Amino acid sequence: MDRSGRPKTLREVSHRVNGGWQAFDPAVLEFLDEFYANPSHRAASLRDEPDLIDDVKDAYLAAVAEHLAMTYRLAVPDWADGHGRPLKRAFFAGGLESLKAILTVESPAAFRRRLLFVGKDALDRPRRLGSKFSVDQETPPPAPETERALPPVGRGPDRGTIPTGSRASPSSNPEHC
Repeated sequence: MDRSGRPKTLREVSHRVNGGWQAFDPAVLEFLDEFYANPSHRAASLRDEPDLIDDVKDAYLAAVAEHLAMTYRLAVPDWADGHGRPLKRAFFAGGLESLKAILTVESPAAFRRRLLFVGKDALDRPRRLGSKFSVDQETPPPAPETERALPPVGRGPDRGTIPTGSRASPSSNPEHC
């Protein structure tokens, strides 16, 4: 196994973690960089079952494989459904009680069904081109419009006057006279 570059497969991620050569989170992030940068190798990078690490990490790798396969219209690896032992307790990324509701809603289905609750962008990386538009898009999406010409609050369509009759005051309302 080549330890000099980024892990090219999920199996290589597990080898690095189990061998003590790399921590889990950086190994997964480097795998994602490799996955997004090499579209022609995506299916092969998911094919081989990773070695078991621990319950949460095993479930996470299976969820990563399933989610990426579904997102990029690849075959979900056979191993992904039964990899590791099912979690008995939910795992929430970040560890903050205040995030649980958000993570429960945002977490992709491949993670939720394994009782893993992560942010909707857990697998986003800077190299993931076109992530908000098309999985086949090879150029980044245009930058969002930062300034918009909105009328000032309380102004009418002509942006200079307050439309007549739009302000209700106690003296103009017959019920208050």
